[in-house]
Amino acid sequence: MPSDIAAAAPAAPTAPPGPLTAFWRAFRENRGAVAGLIVVVTILLVAIFAGVIAPHDPIEQYKGFTKLPPFWAEGSDPRFLLGTDAVGRDMLSRLMYGARVSLFIGIAVMAVSMVFGIALGLVAAFFGGIVDVLIIRIMDLVMAIPSLVLAILIIAIIGPNLTNTIIAVTIVGLPRYVRLVRASALTELTKDYVTAAKVAGVRPWRLMTVSVLPNCLAPLIVQAALGLSDAILEAAGLGFLGLGAQPPTPEWGAMLADTRDLMMSHPWVMAFPGLSILTTVLAINLMGDGLRDALDPRLRRS
Repeated sequence: MPSDIAAAAPAAPTAPPGPLTAFWRAFRENRGAVAGLIVVVTILLVAIFAGVIAPHDPIEQYKGFTKLPPFWAEGSDPRFLLGTDAVGRDMLSRLMYGARVSLFIGIAVMAVSMVFGIALGLVAAFFGGIVDVLIIRIMDLVMAIPSLVLAILIIAIIGPNLTNTIIAVTIVGLPRYVRLVRASALTELTKDYVTAAKVAGVRPWRLMTVSVLPNCLAPLIVQAALGLSDAILEAAGLGFLGLGAQPPTPEWGAMLADTRDLMMSHPWVMAFPGLSILTTVLAINLMGDGLRDALDPRLRRS
């Protein structure tokens, strides 16, 4: 009898999953996003440990070993698994170090754009009036010019190097962050908790940073992920035009430019950096789509 009563008793309610657990469950439902995350983490690890795992110095030239094919082609050398370029530099090592340079540009651009985008977006939303109009009109002017054209113009003024590439790409991508933060902040300002905070005498700075900003982070995180791939593409475009990282720096766009004369005779030399850019950008975009679906409850799969 007691066993029957115990069997009939309702099961104890389980605790709801925490926010991180719920996020991961929603994220892993998108298999493309998980695959993108794995690829991005792999490329990031290669970039971090390039100095350890790269078989050769990326700028060292091996005379007598120029234009070697990759290991599966006839005439290859086992010391150079992906062959060498026109001046005898190891392609595999340059690709590994190129991942470091390209990801550094993308992450630096994303971080600086987020900082300035959050600051300008919150100021525009909270102060309104002429301040809002001035900030948004400047952002509209930046967005009205094609991004690559504007980046080339900026580089032509301040000079081509790695630091100036980051500055140019940051200016090009900044309006997306500013407008996104401003729109999110304006939506939050209409809610009751903001009104209650104002009535309670919360100072504007604390209201912006402590109350409103955390509720604007979800779309900002998605934009940051997608902006990372855009920054890598912009930097590669500038490098291809000779306006980005300067030789002999192993940057993927610059590697494409250095080998374009070999596209017909030695296609693998140009294919490897192009595939590296494609794989990285595609993986980041897939991961960004998964972040968007996981952070927005309306887009989560049932």
